[in-house]
Amino acid sequence: MSENLIVPTMAEMLAQGKQPEVLFWVGCVGSFDDRAKKITKAFVQILNRSNVSFAVLGTEESCTGDPAKRAGNEFLFQMQAMMNIEVLNAYEAKKIVTACPHCFNTLKNEYPELGGKYEVVHHTEFLKSLLDDGRLTIEGGQFKGKRITFHDPCYLGRANNVYEAPRDLILKLDAELVEMKRSKANGLCCGAGGAQMFKDAEPGNKEINVERTEDALETKPEIIAAGCPFCNTMMTDGIKNKEKEGDVKVMDIAELIANAQDL
Repeated sequence: MSENLIVPTMAEMLAQGKQPEVLFWVGCVGSFDDRAKKITKAFVQILNRSNVSFAVLGTEESCTGDPAKRAGNEFLFQMQAMMNIEVLNAYEAKKIVTACPHCFNTLKNEYPELGGKYEVVHHTEFLKSLLDDGRLTIEGGQFKGKRITFHDPCYLGRANNVYEAPRDLILKLDAELVEMKRSKANGLCCGAGGAQMFKDAEPGNKEINVERTEDALETKPEIIAAGCPFCNTMMTDGIKNKEKEGDVKVMDIAELIANAQDL
């Protein structure tokens, strides 16, 4: 993968008197987690390749407040949200794309009542629109005929009814899409939502992510596709728990496309 990524900030754009087509909201996980940084890079490579005018907030981006709100700290959530909304409104942001369903859900559904009204899309929806508009072309290449199962992130699927975009993209790779018994509206959480990512597991005899990984492995996949950095971590840990490391890969939809394109 080439490292010469072009990632302008909103401040740089403003200095040039430009307004980007979309603001790419990276999110905490996509910024700081080593595994998720690869998803961020893959998505930026696709944006660069598709000649999409985009910008990031850079150091002006702060956590959306999703973990605080889910953990019950409404006060902290509102403080974080208000700070972000002030920055976004100052830049007159109109359309936001993010690779994290938690950021997506919070920006889309919880910011409007605090004064932050934007068009918010998940990166799979945005990639699908690039494909439909002919700005992005996908060839299956290395994924042709590969068995891929897609794990629905809770905040993308059940909370926002986005089921088809990620699947359409997998099918465009000429891969064989195999569905888990529990999928779409009946999907099972990976175990990281609701701020669970940041606390120890409660007593019990099985971790949720192991249960969900078993669902995925039943489909005998070569790749488990995810659309969320939290899900990616949990499913990867589940694969390690099953000692299937090396056999089954966990990849974000953006990574599948970037790899198919050899970006």
